[in-house]
Amino acid sequence: VQLQASGGGLVQAGGSMRLACAASGDTLSRYTVGWFRQAPGKAREFVAATRASGGQRYNSDSLKGRFTISRDNAKGTVYLQMDSLKPEDTAVYYCSADRANWITGVLGDEGRYAYWGQGTQVTVSS
Repeated sequence: VQLQASGGGLVQAGGSMRLACAASGDTLSRYTVGWFRQAPGKAREFVAATRASGGQRYNSDSLKGRFTISRDNAKGTVYLQMDSLKPEDTAVYYCSADRANWITGVLGDEGRYAYWGQGTQVTVSS
C-alpha cells in the first residue's frame, strides 16, 4: 500500500490546518494509522494515531487539546485537524499505517509501522 499525505502549507500562528492521509492499493479503514512529524534538526516524533478497531492516542495532553485525529472510512482517509497552531508545530508531517491492531499504549512506536507516506510540510509563522 502507498500512502499519500496532503494538506500542508503555510499558516499563521493561531490558525488551523487539516492534513489528510489516503492510500492506494487498499483502504485505510483496515489499518492503524499514525501521524508523526519531524522538525529541522530534530528526531521524528509521534503526534497521534488511530486504530482500525477504534481507540486513539496522542503524544501529549497539549497536542490532544489542539490536534484531532479522525477517520472517514467511506473515503478511506484519515485526517489530522490541527488548531491553535504554534511556530513550534512547524515540521514535515508523515502519515504511517499498519494492518496490526496494537493496544493504544504502543501506537506511538514508529518502528511498528510498515508503511509510510512521503510527508507534507507544515510551516507556522509567528
